[in-house]
Amino acid sequence: MPLQNRVDPFGDIHAVPARGMFTGNRGVIHDPATRTLLKRRWATRAWIICVCEFRGRRRDVMGRNTPSGNAGWTELFFLDEVTALAAGHRPCFYCQRERAKEFAARYGEACGVAKPTAPEMDARLHGERLAAGGRAVALKAGALERLPDGTMVARGTDAYAVHRGRLRRWSFEGYEAPRGDFDMASPGFSLLTPPTTVAVLRAGYEPVWHVSVGR
Repeated sequence: MPLQNRVDPFGDIHAVPARGMFTGNRGVIHDPATRTLLKRRWATRAWIICVCEFRGRRRDVMGRNTPSGNAGWTELFFLDEVTALAAGHRPCFYCQRERAKEFAARYGEACGVAKPTAPEMDARLHGERLAAGGRAVALKAGALERLPDGTMVARGTDAYAVHRGRLRRWSFEGYEAPRGDFDMASPGFSLLTPPTTVAVLRAGYEPVWHVSVGR
């Protein structure tokens, strides 16, 4: 039975077999005795993206991972970095230090901050995360065409990634081929990726894509 630890672009957490390319966390949000989620969906504003392998370390997923027998943190999993960014996470300064520094540098350029800190970025992102109570931004006509690659948008309950100027529907297994029944000028879309992260992407940050995009 899959554990409930797989995150979709809306920031919601599901129990599905597929795991994805990245892990990460929002603090402790599970009961290690039952390996089930608590009612809360975050325990810290530091929503991070981590690599699945780091210095040979191994964890008991959603178990007890501290010397004292406590949970430590709740392992969440993402199809790719594009998905994690859409859900409101950012690269970890510990296991992905260079990626985190690059994200922070692009954040600084986009937001006019000379030396951005992790708490500052987390506070700004937290107000925009849908899973933390942020509001979806409806896209006006023509706005879709101006979004940078790696941005994710929604139409109804479906999520789509902007990839090379076209939309690709997201699923837990990967991305579908570019859609032909509507184009980048179609109405009815809302923004999933936090506006701050969209600005970071526009400033030149290049996220890691799942292999299903074909590059």
